Amino acid sequence: MRNLTILVFLIFLAGCTNFKWKQEEEIPRQEVISLDSEQTDLMKEYEKGTYGYDAGFLKKYAEPVELKNGDSRLMLSLKYQGRVMTSTSNGLGGKSYGWINHDLIESGEVLKQFNPVGGEERFWLGPEGGQFSLFFEPKSSFKLENWNTPACLDTEPFDVFLATDSIAVFLKSMQVKNYSDFQFDFKLTRRVELMGKGQIETKLGITLPGNIKTVGYESINELQNIGQKAWKKETGLLSVWLLGMFPSSPSLTMIFPYKTNVKSDYIVKDDYFGKIPDDRLVVDDGMIYFKGDGQQRGKIGIPPRRAEPVFGSYDSENNVLTLVKCDIPDDQADYVNSSWEEHQKNPYEGDVINAYNDGPSEGGEQWGSYYELESSSPALALDPNESAEYKQSIFHFEGKEEELDAVCRQVFNVPLNEIKSVFGARPSL
Repeated sequence: MRNLTILVFLIFLAGCTNFKWKQEEEIPRQEVISLDSEQTDLMKEYEKGTYGYDAGFLKKYAEPVELKNGDSRLMLSLKYQGRVMTSTSNGLGGKSYGWINHDLIESGEVLKQFNPVGGEERFWLGPEGGQFSLFFEPKSSFKLENWNTPACLDTEPFDVFLATDSIAVFLKSMQVKNYSDFQFDFKLTRRVELMGKGQIETKLGITLPGNIKTVGYESINELQNIGQKAWKKETGLLSVWLLGMFPSSPSLTMIFPYKTNVKSDYIVKDDYFGKIPDDRLVVDDGMIYFKGDGQQRGKIGIPPRRAEPVFGSYDSENNVLTLVKCDIPDDQADYVNSSWEEHQKNPYEGDVINAYNDGPSEGGEQWGSYYELESSSPALALDPNESAEYKQSIFHFEGKEEELDAVCRQVFNVPLNEIKSVFGARPSL
């Protein structure tokens, strides 16, 4: 029934005047997507850090797809697995909200373990660690030098199925094998839709101040088991894992509300890469704050019993409020465990929300100054031909502090000054 619904939807879109059908057999890959003529010399016209600059850069290197609605725009990439590379709420001259690794992309170098090209929402799969890990070969030791990202999530391009001004759909058949040597064969359908202001208000249940700038989009990621074997707990399950990379700032604080009226083994897991010090992670009554300055490597996780569906970050220096909304089932579903242990006692007691702050490694190397906001689907136990989908939405708001404060109070019931003061920023409202 779901496939029929999608087919009807596509036929409907095919009748729209702004529909652009992309078919690899008829159009060479490099000609599948072309940006407007206004974007020919954008890297010369706009400064680095603006959407215009990144639009020109991506046109040159990343086979982009652009969605736009007035000043709200976003760029996806065929070359980089249909990920949202960046977005803006203020047209070509506006801020570019996604972190992009310009140096690595421009170099053309392909790294062995992972290519951190950036992008504010990328499709990945979990788990990362444990006996059902997708990132370690069978019988290998759980050391960093043995960690490798599956090619289908890192170096293999995606196909585009359709694109309108506000919707892009990507298809990809994938095959991955876990640490326990079980092979998953599946098809991914990834749909990204750019929202209008009314959709954003409805999705978040808020009223936006009149002059605030905003961009919001939703991705729907559907996996279909196209193999001959059912996916079972005994041999390992997959989860959809969506990760967003954003530019860090000395004034940036990540924000995670959590449930206080439930019991769990922990409120926040803070020892993925060594315990995070108290001056970088604060657990308050019903709220977790995590510093996103890109100066010290650290990762946190929030379990499904504690997690709330909306979380985000606030950059007081650049007046940008970022929100992520994910799907969390009402029933306590199983979540894959990504801890780097060779054998986990509880492989289905993982996190639903994660966050990462980048920083120098022990050797002093660093990919870039960025932070990540991440969410995961429940573990997917699918029979042959069965499908499951996972949705996530990302929103950026930019404007005067009092306008952003109005949004923050509606979403988190917390004033911006309280968020700013957690790590010592001076209140200004």
